[in-house]
Amino acid sequence: MLWLPFTHKDSEITCSDDIGRLRTHGPEQRYLSPTTGLCRQLKVQAVTPSGKFEVPIKDNTSEACKVAIWLLTHSPVRGQYFFKWIGKFFWFALKLFWPIIWFLVEVYFNSGNSGEDEDTSYNTGYYRPYLRQFQGQLWAARSRTEHSSRHKEEPGTNTRTHTCYPRVLMIRGSNRNEWVRCVDRDTIIHTQYIAISYRAADVYSRGSGGKREKAQFTDDVRAAVLGQQFDAYWLDLECLGETESEQNLDVYCMSDVYRRAETTLIMLGRADSGEDKCWRSWGGRVWTFPEALLSSRLCYKFRDREEVKPLSLFQLANLAYTNSEDEQAIVNAYGNGKDPLERLERLALLKQAIWRRDMEGLSTLSGPPLPPKADVIGGGSVTGGGYKPHKAERVYALMGFFEHRIQPNHHEDELQGLARLSMANDNDRITERMVSMFPSTSTPGASRRWYADNDIYHANLWDILPEIQVAGVTENGALVLDGCRAAAIRWKDFPDVAYANTYSLTRTVVGSVPYFSWLSIIIGSAIVWIKISRAGGIVFIVFGIILLLLSPVLLLYGKSGRIVTAQPWLIGVKGVIDRETVEGHLYGGTIAHFPKILHLPTVYFTPSGSPFSTPEQLARRRGSDKQYEYAKEQEKSGPGHMYTLVDTYSSTMYYFRAERPPTVCIFTGREGGLGRFILCSENCKENELHKEMVLRMPTEISQRMELCGWVALG
Repeated sequence: MLWLPFTHKDSEITCSDDIGRLRTHGPEQRYLSPTTGLCRQLKVQAVTPSGKFEVPIKDNTSEACKVAIWLLTHSPVRGQYFFKWIGKFFWFALKLFWPIIWFLVEVYFNSGNSGEDEDTSYNTGYYRPYLRQFQGQLWAARSRTEHSSRHKEEPGTNTRTHTCYPRVLMIRGSNRNEWVRCVDRDTIIHTQYIAISYRAADVYSRGSGGKREKAQFTDDVRAAVLGQQFDAYWLDLECLGETESEQNLDVYCMSDVYRRAETTLIMLGRADSGEDKCWRSWGGRVWTFPEALLSSRLCYKFRDREEVKPLSLFQLANLAYTNSEDEQAIVNAYGNGKDPLERLERLALLKQAIWRRDMEGLSTLSGPPLPPKADVIGGGSVTGGGYKPHKAERVYALMGFFEHRIQPNHHEDELQGLARLSMANDNDRITERMVSMFPSTSTPGASRRWYADNDIYHANLWDILPEIQVAGVTENGALVLDGCRAAAIRWKDFPDVAYANTYSLTRTVVGSVPYFSWLSIIIGSAIVWIKISRAGGIVFIVFGIILLLLSPVLLLYGKSGRIVTAQPWLIGVKGVIDRETVEGHLYGGTIAHFPKILHLPTVYFTPSGSPFSTPEQLARRRGSDKQYEYAKEQEKSGPGHMYTLVDTYSSTMYYFRAERPPTVCIFTGREGGLGRFILCSENCKENELHKEMVLRMPTEISQRMELCGWVALG
């Protein structure tokens, strides 16, 4: 929906329902009702309610069953319960009498219409749908036929994905005493050159002496280039463009500069400060991987030494990349090709490695934006006023390894840039895979974004099989997803769940007997009233009273049995509740209170579906009951709050931690034999969903979720 920014008060927001009607409400958490399509205030049932938006746990199961359970679990012999027990029993008896009255009314007034009552309307075989759709404008769209509101590149800046020569080179002049900045294509394509890689902090300072230090560094570079018998080089201090469009084009082609160079010369700091320190400093840069891995030949030189030494990728890994196995795996894949990585695995490792590199003050995906500094590529000031780094610099460093690239611009952040890069290379589907992941470590609020560097279930990016497609990205950096199957989560109470259990003639007969108690009493009273047979009437009345006294146990036994199928519901509770409590609120609680007759659990713990799940080490796969104690121990520690989710279709319950109660469950992919379902809260103001947690649930339940339109995941 298109959400309007205008509000009547600072504390109020204006939103629209599923058909576009405007609504104004307060800042409290809201959800879109799956029955009315209206934006409503969220009421959360909680184990320990606190605040006006939390209520005690309650259910809507059969009142007769609940009263019968109370009668069986409380003895009238105890004096404190005697009068209350008598009152409850009379109330139970009236509950049995009401269906007879209702049946007679239906028989008398039935006009032949086969309308459905409220219960059968719920028995649809599907979860409650999520009705809200994204209908705003896309900031960047996957399809070229869709409108994109983002800043477009200037005409003439488009270029081929891979270029065969740099745009600018520094070439030694004809008089051999000067170096000229060459932009002539014919000259550049016939010139062999060296590409220079360095870290700006090792070369010059940002103080008053920076200009002099840059000039000294340039002289050192030229001397080293001549020493390697070359007459041309590429150095970003001198070759990056002056205008924003030229700089965008240079960043776009940056990886090709090193691909086409005969040699890449790594200019390190001064060896007297420590060789290891110089290597670690250079290896911590964002662009170190494109410069090293895409070069055909490497060599290096310390500032205070004359010797230029050759360098292999394996030597580079030992010198500059000693802190992570990811870098070692990448170098092994590029170094000799004997340890090849699958394309997606290679790109995922590269992304992780580049994201760990030093951005020197640029904003990251896990924290609030920070003002950028002027040192990312290794340059700083260039002729004409200086290079302005991009907020999505990491993305542009990564895109050199992709088949298709995106045009850089200064108006997008990393989230938007990564989404555009993924859409341009659809076969990798990186963002679609990230949607199904939940970071194991993150700052508060960052986990609610779609971006994920790692996964709380220790899955890799290539382990995820997406079931959705990213249609575009919004101006806020939210992904607009297509092809989602979604369901609403119920928080206000436990609903009256329609279900079917195994057929048993004995239970069917026994379960219907209580309703004949009143019929027997009425028939006996009629016989006595009309004086047909006083003894016969008394027999009917006594028989009816005996049935009435036995009705609680007969009624519950008739409703017992193994649950075969149930109406799909996702039910949420704030706090950690045990399985018996959940069973007591579902299906009338008949199984939970019949352990001595037939103990068949109606709800099971998940063996591997949540961060708190623990599997039983038995012959049959099932979740351990110990996870309840574990979840209770963890309830008071960690960020956010603990919640319980109950799925009636798969008869499974999950414990998880989240910042806010999620109101929507979306099926986004598969991994490890289970589906990936993201639990999201709704943001009315931004028309977005925010990821609160990811659960691993049975894939088959996704077929009970209805397809919804576009949704924005922020």
